[in-house]
Amino acid sequence: QVQLVESGGGLVQAGGSLRLSCAASGRTFSSYAMGWFRQAPGKEREFVAAISWSGGSTYYADSVKGRFTISRDNAKNTVYLQMNSLKPEDTAVYYCAASFAEYGSSWPGEYDYWGQGTQVTVSS
Repeated sequence: QVQLVESGGGLVQAGGSLRLSCAASGRTFSSYAMGWFRQAPGKEREFVAAISWSGGSTYYADSVKGRFTISRDNAKNTVYLQMNSLKPEDTAVYYCAASFAEYGSSWPGEYDYWGQGTQVTVSS
């Protein structure tokens, strides 16, 4: 069993930055890929970014490429999402997820465990 707890969400003005964290406990953190997804009111959950076991491979949705950076610290059992140049359309609940595949995926069904989510609100 893996427990995931997100933190770092909040209210920020457009153009600002936030860093989300996801702390994992349970199984060996370095044995699974991690992903970030988000869900806005009335919309489906969408892929944001993913990172492989080692952190050597990263993937991003086109909508966040160049603005968001995913990283991980296996010694701290934590994955991060640095979000810069935030836009109102980035407003959503952000979820981290863990996959036993080596590489991350944009498909939610690939992930085995999910956190409870953290709210990010970007004001215009």
